[in-house]
Amino acid sequence: MNKRRKERLTTCAWSAPSMILISLMVVFPILYTFYISLTNMNVYHWFDFSVIGLKNYGRALFTFDSGFLSALLATVLWTVVNMVLQLVIAFVLASLLNIRKLRLRRLYKTLLMFPWAMPGYVSILLWKTGIFNSQFGLLNQWMEKLGQQTVHWLSSDLSAFLCCTVVNLWLALPFMIMIMDGAMQSIDRSYYESALLDGANWFQRTRAITLPAISPIIGPAVIITVFTTFKQFDVVYLLTQQAGAKTGSGFHKVLTYAYENAFITNNYGYSSAISILIFLLLLIFSARYQMKEEAGR
Repeated sequence: MNKRRKERLTTCAWSAPSMILISLMVVFPILYTFYISLTNMNVYHWFDFSVIGLKNYGRALFTFDSGFLSALLATVLWTVVNMVLQLVIAFVLASLLNIRKLRLRRLYKTLLMFPWAMPGYVSILLWKTGIFNSQFGLLNQWMEKLGQQTVHWLSSDLSAFLCCTVVNLWLALPFMIMIMDGAMQSIDRSYYESALLDGANWFQRTRAITLPAISPIIGPAVIITVFTTFKQFDVVYLLTQQAGAKTGSGFHKVLTYAYENAFITNNYGYSSAISILIFLLLLIFSARYQMKEEAGR
């Protein structure tokens, strides 16, 4: 018993610094954010704020014109649309890259990885000023040459959503292409040769061989991408909501909505409640995924 106690004390002593660091960097901010979410801290109550209970949560979830539910719905739609497009486009491009007689394959892969190598901030602003700008953007230059009127691409909710989706695909596709390309290269070519001898066409080979073979590899990448896309902030903010450069669009994701309430209207209590709700949603999604993985084993 004394030996076991010494081993436990030694283990606790070695792990104590890392546990304290994790508590300070992860646990404390979450607990403090939860505490602020229970108060009325805002621009009018910087130092004399008081605890108001769950009123901020009630405002977010049960007040129709609060803006949170519409931002949450837009975020879910954003995540689904981007995830589906990424999977379809990445699968098609990875399949083309794996054509056996394709020349300059490495060059194509290098070019496809280029958007991923660039800093996201730079890419987004290049798209905003060089492509979507209403005065000298490339799209409006093409529109003028075709005799059409210029379009304010980022001024309405729908067009802003589509433009943000295009930019997000530009930034995120290289990762998914790389994962799918690696997964396809790991498939034994003898399976395809046997399928060809049996007279299977491309669709049949894809359904019976390619998709089942790459799904265990693609699954975790999809989960990571879902989390990343749901929590994404920079694309929507820099294209449409950046302070001093707003385009007039009301398109918001939950993170840009939380940011606006925290740093534009200075309503920290309400913004903290939104942050906790986002944290709980992602936690529930992660727990369900883990339970599904455990059930499948």
